[in-house]
Amino acid sequence: MFKTIARRHRRDRDLPERAWTLGVLRAVLDGTFYDVMPREFHEEKDGPGGYVPLRDRAPSVRYNLCRMVVEDSVGMVFGEEHFPRVACTERELAASLNGLVQETKLPSVMTSAAISGSVGSVAILMRVLKGRVFWQVMDTECLTPEWDPEAPDTLKRVTELYKVRAPALKAQGYAVDDGNRWYWFQRSWDTEREIWYLPWPVTPTEKDPKPVGPQEDEKRTVAHNLGFVPIEWIRNLPGGSVTGAACDGACTFKPGIDTQIELEYQLSQAGRGLKYSSDPTLVVKEPAAPEGEYVKSGDNALVVSEKGDAKLLEIGGTAAEAVIAYAKFLREVALETMHGNRADPQRFSGAQSGRALEMMNYGLIGLAGHLRTSYGKGAMLRLLQMVLRASAKIAIKLSDDKTLPKASGARLALIWPDWYPLSPEERREQAQTLQILEGSGLMSQETAVGAVCDSYDVADHQAELARIRAEQAEEDKRLAAQGAKVTASEQIPT
Repeated sequence: MFKTIARRHRRDRDLPERAWTLGVLRAVLDGTFYDVMPREFHEEKDGPGGYVPLRDRAPSVRYNLCRMVVEDSVGMVFGEEHFPRVACTERELAASLNGLVQETKLPSVMTSAAISGSVGSVAILMRVLKGRVFWQVMDTECLTPEWDPEAPDTLKRVTELYKVRAPALKAQGYAVDDGNRWYWFQRSWDTEREIWYLPWPVTPTEKDPKPVGPQEDEKRTVAHNLGFVPIEWIRNLPGGSVTGAACDGACTFKPGIDTQIELEYQLSQAGRGLKYSSDPTLVVKEPAAPEGEYVKSGDNALVVSEKGDAKLLEIGGTAAEAVIAYAKFLREVALETMHGNRADPQRFSGAQSGRALEMMNYGLIGLAGHLRTSYGKGAMLRLLQMVLRASAKIAIKLSDDKTLPKASGARLALIWPDWYPLSPEERREQAQTLQILEGSGLMSQETAVGAVCDSYDVADHQAELARIRAEQAEEDKRLAAQGAKVTASEQIPT
């Protein structure tokens, strides 16, 4: 059914095939997949009275299970309680980078990028304007990357190319012909510039019968002089197509699309059956019955021949129950194939430990783990490293009127919190374990403090460690002073 409906989506032959494929998958994600259907589900007959098959009708029940799985998995990676903390070998730089993450709203950017990139790939553009860092999430349907042949993991150039109508270009100040003609719009980014091109007509005109190619727009072209392409190209999941220009990973929800479509049509049919039960079809047996094709519907009486009789065609309640049971089974199948959250909150008898919740949602945790690799260790770290490389040429401003410290060979890492918060019993066991390890000399106090920072919402574990040591020093001074006073009082006068 997915392929049948997907063929209704318009494909632009002037663009690569991956643009159409990603566009169809994005329509599933956004809930606009059925917008190309010519009829609504209740339209069982066309104008002349002919029957409209189900494949030509959009379902009346929309249960976007694919979107739910994507949002649940992304929430496990970049949600408020799951967002990683930046660690660095230089304390001041680590604090500045964590502040920069919040100032530039990087958590929201990474969440948007992970949701958008679930179709296969996404790109994040970095801009430095007047010393401030800005991020922009870009869909990749109309983007084409070019990799450095001597460094296959490094972008050499990214080109954006798509079609746009003349009125939209005129609103942006372009001098184009009046009317509603299509124009090509192109931009590209390389290691030194962001290059804009003048729009040109898609089809030749009488005034200009020769094909017109891209011409650089010197007015809008900007030189960033960073020495690298300020775009991070992210492949969603392992797999997918990585040949030629189609550098896309595997789609998060593609294995469950067909099951979702079946689920939505079954639920729509169940709703139709309930409506039918409220208005059953009347059957009248009449010798002089007309011949023709009849549509099963509550607003259409069936007149048949062979003696006289009349009755109502009713649907038993078992049919609706069977559809609901089948729909629940389809939901389980879809969640299993997409590694979604299959836990039922109604089955919880009480508070569950974090480890128990991890085992219960093992599939979702596995999917979120892959996303951590793609969007966290792979993308977010490279974005921060991109900022450090830019700070070598441009002073990056922070909100406290300071500038980002220069990176002198510092190494960055991401510290991820636990998948689920620890229960009170688990917190007590963790504290006892860390105390034993630190007391026996098998773990430093700094490592122990860092291990519990996320559980107790401590933003800067280095600052927390400094406060702990300051308090210990004060306590040692107090005890030393108290001991000296006691010793002086115990001295025997001569």
